Amino acid sequence: MRTIIGIRSEYASDGRVPAEGPTVWFDTWRQLVGVLSDENRQLLKTMSSARPQTVAELAKLSGRAPSNLSRTLKNLQAHGLVRLHRAEGGRAIRPEAIATEFLVLLD
Repeated sequence: MRTIIGIRSEYASDGRVPAEGPTVWFDTWRQLVGVLSDENRQLLKTMSSARPQTVAELAKLSGRAPSNLSRTLKNLQAHGLVRLHRAEGGRAIRPEAIATEFLVLLD
């Protein structure tokens, strides 16, 4: 899914937002670069194509440590790029990529 990204500071001065407005906002460019790093974009693509059933499975697929991966997934979820589904009656969490393509709007 294509997600439109906006930087709040770019629109703060006049409050203008494009007609096809951003669906995901970042406070600064630095925040955007951190969240949408090459590694995180690859992680989103892996989730989209492999559709792992658990975070542990995604850790194996991505080569990331489960604890670091959990922090990354929570951060991506906070920005509306990932959904984390908890299995009924269990502890397992199924990660789902909501966004895999990005359009960054500049003024």
